[in-house]
Amino acid sequence: MKRGAEAVAFCPQRPEFLKQMREKHGLSMDILRDQGNDYAKELGLRYVLPGYLQEVYMKFPLDLPRLNGEPSWSLAMPARYVVNQSGVIAAADYAVDYTHRPEPEKTLEDLDRI
Repeated sequence: MKRGAEAVAFCPQRPEFLKQMREKHGLSMDILRDQGNDYAKELGLRYVLPGYLQEVYMKFPLDLPRLNGEPSWSLAMPARYVVNQSGVIAAADYAVDYTHRPEPEKTLEDLDRI
């Protein structure tokens, strides 16, 4: 990237599904597996779907335990961190509503500020 930055994603899905996602969307960034959403939990960004939503997901079918390889039915809130070269978080965004995510322009603005 021109700004000297590197993008990395964290996702709880099993490696074979991460590979499919990379290929389907033509992603070149690293995607690190957050098994069990443990890192998301450590950051306070993990939540467990209640039973009624688990039933809804299974009707799609969207079998999170199969995709993630563990039975917790957990998801991570969308979050974005911009970390400077000293390892300090320079900007952060997260949303409880997964449909609200920062625009790429916001990330570029944050990078320009550091």
